[in-house]
Amino acid sequence: MSMAISVQDIGKQYWRASRATHENSLREALIEGARGLLTRKSEARPSKEGFWALKDVSFGIKHGENVGIIGMNGAGKSTLLKLISRIAAPTTGSIRLVGRVGALLEVGTGFHRELTGRENIFLYGSILGMHRHEIAEKFEAIVEFSEIGDFIDMPVKRYSSGMYVRLAFSVAAHLEPDILLLDEVLAVGDYTFQKKCIDFARRLQTKGSTILLVSHNMFSVKTMCERVIYIKNGRVAFDGPTDEGLRHYEQDSYLAPPNWFRPETGSPLEIQGIEILDESGAPRTLFRSGERMRVRLAYTTSGAVPRTHLRVSVTRADDLLCCNYSSLIDGVSLSAFGPDGTVEVMTGPLALTAASYTVSVNVVGKDAGRPLAARLGPRFHVADPDLDPDVFGVFHEAGTWHHAPGGA
Repeated sequence: MSMAISVQDIGKQYWRASRATHENSLREALIEGARGLLTRKSEARPSKEGFWALKDVSFGIKHGENVGIIGMNGAGKSTLLKLISRIAAPTTGSIRLVGRVGALLEVGTGFHRELTGRENIFLYGSILGMHRHEIAEKFEAIVEFSEIGDFIDMPVKRYSSGMYVRLAFSVAAHLEPDILLLDEVLAVGDYTFQKKCIDFARRLQTKGSTILLVSHNMFSVKTMCERVIYIKNGRVAFDGPTDEGLRHYEQDSYLAPPNWFRPETGSPLEIQGIEILDESGAPRTLFRSGERMRVRLAYTTSGAVPRTHLRVSVTRADDLLCCNYSSLIDGVSLSAFGPDGTVEVMTGPLALTAASYTVSVNVVGKDAGRPLAARLGPRFHVADPDLDPDVFGVFHEAGTWHHAPGGA
């Protein structure tokens, strides 16, 4: 089978000013320029540092393949999609595409906030390369798929992020591209819409379309893609079957910071390990609904630790936050941290439905309210043949029932 995407030895280098110059705004650039008029040229020119977002990346993707691009924050995944979609040009190497390309790289890309959903369908469709008559023929199908028919004549500035992505994905998908590039867009939609998009992508694949998906949502990647390319520090660390690639990714992501966490320098507390245990304290990763689970955090300190509270989060495989266990809400005071130690929380009987989940830990300074440390923990599974998440949602608890025949 011929190649839809051929990437050969590409690299992308960016330049940044040294921290001393603060060359990050138009105002600073104008100030530096004015200073340059009064000083020698060599003194006025700010020093710059180069860094490679991608280096020596090569792979080929055949027509009809669904491929996931995975990696940590800053690994170069989104940069790679921008190069493939020709939004940016590679510094080195070459990229060859065969076929019509549709790209959905950011929520609402190509939308005008003041225009209605109806008007933006024609605007965005035109940007993607569709003719007006083609958009008109597919208009009803686009609106139906997006599930926002009641709001189609409302300005999109009043749309939620979920409505944005529904409409944008629907337009891009109905372009019927030979190559469809998706960057984190499914993370915004709800669980039902994600499954709908996945099913639609599969239908595109049966028609021979090639789909490249960048995502932190391992559920979407595993469901959509039979192959993954794992980008690590700007290079290809793995290229092969999805299950094996996800194992590499999970090994590297254990104890990595969550996507939202931006660590501050000088934090006096560091998380060294997170364990999942059963009620008796034995290591365990498979539970049944109704069993209790222990989460144990090991930490070290390098100085005085302020008063803190601890939050243990449970997230489903599709990135849905299911619940938090909070020392603050539970009225537990965490103080007097020694040089090292552990903190443990015992859950109540697990009411989660049958699915795969990930634990993460967030330690917050109680006074300043800022995160001191946050880490992704291990994965665990809840197995129960009666609690299908598609039927029962996130959790299930027994209710108290009363039946009065005849309306008595």
